[in-house]
Amino acid sequence: MTKNEKRLFMFSCVFALVFGVTQTTFAMHIMEGYLPKTHCVVWGVLCLPFLTAGFIRIKKIVNDHRKTLLLLAMVGAYAFVLSALKLPSVTGSSSHPTGTGLGAVLFGPSVMAVLGIIVLLFQAILLAHGGLTTLGANTFSMAIAGPFLSFGVYKILRKFNINKLVCVFAATALGDLFTYCITSVQLALAYPSDVGGVGASVVKFMAVFAVTQVPLAVIEGILSVIVMIGLESYAKPELAELDY
Repeated sequence: MTKNEKRLFMFSCVFALVFGVTQTTFAMHIMEGYLPKTHCVVWGVLCLPFLTAGFIRIKKIVNDHRKTLLLLAMVGAYAFVLSALKLPSVTGSSSHPTGTGLGAVLFGPSVMAVLGIIVLLFQAILLAHGGLTTLGANTFSMAIAGPFLSFGVYKILRKFNINKLVCVFAATALGDLFTYCITSVQLALAYPSDVGGVGASVVKFMAVFAVTQVPLAVIEGILSVIVMIGLESYAKPELAELDY
């Protein structure tokens, strides 16, 4: 084979490996069919109150804060892009930034429950990341647990008059990490360890996730700060309307 033919052959092998083997083994968060049916149902039911509150909050934003709709679309797109950047971590799952913390800081955590499930649904259908049966579990960890922690951390730190950008960094980074703490619990409940039960399984899953997730959380925090600096420069009226 010529050099160009060899390069083409190697490229085809790499392409098949990345988009064939990897996509089958790993998926965004918990992949299709990886959780027992009862777990899928329970996590889905737990999401319902948060989704209802999110729809009510979004309706209020549409009616009372129409100037911020572009920002609302932006935080949804931000979550979609960041959460699609995945690194294989544990069999049946992967590590990646979540992108939901920034939206929680700006619009509140319930809004991100709705935007998050939309993001996860599109990625499950179009990108084969995650799954439809595990949609409830993935929504609870990425679009509910993470954003609520981010929102809480931001509000608490602001009460101590800490710089806003520092608060944004801490909130988004910790929200990212908390998402994977919840994912570890979800996986551990489904697959408890033979020795030590659920608790030992949680520790094992969290230990493996930490290798890739800690640096990713830091990166997400930095990216969120950069985005917020841009918004402070070009979207001051919209931020003021959101009481940022």
